[in-house]
Amino acid sequence: MPRSALRVDAVLVQAVIAGALSFAHLHDLAAAAGQDGWKAWAYPISVDLLLVAAWRRLRTDGPSRLAWCWFLIALVASLGANVATAGLLDLGDVPAWLRILVAAWPALAFMGGTLLAHTPSSPEPDAPAPAAPNPDPVPEVEPEPAAVAEPNSAPEPVAVPAPEETPALPTPEPPPAVPVPAALVDHARKVADDHHARTGARIDTDTLRARLGVPPHLADAIAAQLA
Repeated sequence: MPRSALRVDAVLVQAVIAGALSFAHLHDLAAAAGQDGWKAWAYPISVDLLLVAAWRRLRTDGPSRLAWCWFLIALVASLGANVATAGLLDLGDVPAWLRILVAAWPALAFMGGTLLAHTPSSPEPDAPAPAAPNPDPVPEVEPEPAAVAEPNSAPEPVAVPAPEETPALPTPEPPPAVPVPAALVDHARKVADDHHARTGARIDTDTLRARLGVPPHLADAIAAQLA
């Protein structure tokens, strides 16, 4: 067996310990609030699943008010249980308002999970295309009236006006660069690094646009900054 397979990830061990303690605190608080039996075990699973779903929405679709709202709700529920079971609350005499919150949590978690799973992300609108500059019209040359010849006189030569040079058309300026927020570039760089770590290849523009949910011209601008 390779030596690297026997290494223990300290961060993973810490996450398992913190998750187990938070799970136990949520169970104890739910049991003290009157949710006995299997119901007390279902509450910590519900809180952790809502927390993971909100975090996955933030990682996949980028920051949004919907994902941040439900992430904070689940985080407050988890932290509140940890603080409440630290001796600040008498678990033998739970107040009525806390019993109401615990009893209302299943409906709140169901609504949050449904919104996170079925609410589509809104991509940024396409920027209007810059208007092409109108070339200056070519000036028209008016013909001069012909001279009237007098009788018994030699006709005078008619002066032909020299052709005027047509003014050169202005060179159209290149379209302005699409502004890309720095936060979106940072998020795109994390997505590209994650894709490279999983597949071993650099992420292409179409995959980056699908992962970020942005229009093609904005995806091209982001890919140019990541190059």
